[in-house]
Amino acid sequence: MEIKELELLKMIADIDGTPAGAYNIRANGTLASRSITENVNIKEKDGAPGIEILIKPNTKGEKIHIPVIISESGLRETVYNDFIIGDNCDVTIVAGCGIHNCGSEESRHDGIHTFFVGKNAKVKYVEKHLGEGDGKGERNMNPTTVVNIAEGGYMEMETTQIKGIDNTKRVTKARLQKDATLIVHEKLMTHKKQYAETDFEVDLDGENSSANVVSRSVAKDNSSQLFLSTINGNNICSGHTECDAIIMDDAHVSAVPKITANHIDASLIHEAAIGKIAGEQLIKLMTLGLTEQQAEEQIVNGFLK
Repeated sequence: MEIKELELLKMIADIDGTPAGAYNIRANGTLASRSITENVNIKEKDGAPGIEILIKPNTKGEKIHIPVIISESGLRETVYNDFIIGDNCDVTIVAGCGIHNCGSEESRHDGIHTFFVGKNAKVKYVEKHLGEGDGKGERNMNPTTVVNIAEGGYMEMETTQIKGIDNTKRVTKARLQKDATLIVHEKLMTHKKQYAETDFEVDLDGENSSANVVSRSVAKDNSSQLFLSTINGNNICSGHTECDAIIMDDAHVSAVPKITANHIDASLIHEAAIGKIAGEQLIKLMTLGLTEQQAEEQIVNGFLK
């Protein structure tokens, strides 16, 4: 790989050299390298571009990397990845996509990830998106995540849009069974004329299932963001959805949280807050010697941390 591609891998998946454990690295539409372990198998998907990741029951402590990088202008791809996580597992999956576009054509990656989380399994899923390059071509990503959590399963998602994505629609759909839990922490930043849309929909079907969906975002310049979140309480359950956004310059942010109780013992909460950086915060940091721009950066970084 070229130096720029290696740098992308470091930023989106914390890969520096050859990662330990199972991994699948996709570069410019093809397989760059792959490794499997005794407990984790990765194979090509039948009938569609993408892979299947099969994790044996009772697998503990393994980390699986599946990053995608694009450095060719004009490359557009759609990839379908399935994750079958066995019962009683405890694993971490690190994904992410980086686009370096120095050309004039759009480069785009659309990833459809479907998770089947087994009974009493625990999964941490980390995904980072990054766009860069000095070309005029757009850097676009449209991730779709479909989550199915069996009885007693637990999934924690950390999704981050670091910078540089011109247009993105981020869709997450989840269905939870008895005693299942979903935790989502989304962080994203837009600037220039970028557009980001987030669409969460969670069905709490099982007794005592729960979900906590939290999004934090910063919109700068003339960028626009739309946050949609729906939680359907279909049983005895608890659900919480929250959107916090900082708006700057001439940006635009809309938040549309929705909760629906279809059971008398469904307990659901939604929150949304959009506002600018408080003047007293800036003044306090500037009295410590920071410029206004440095103070803004400090506040934004702390907000998205």
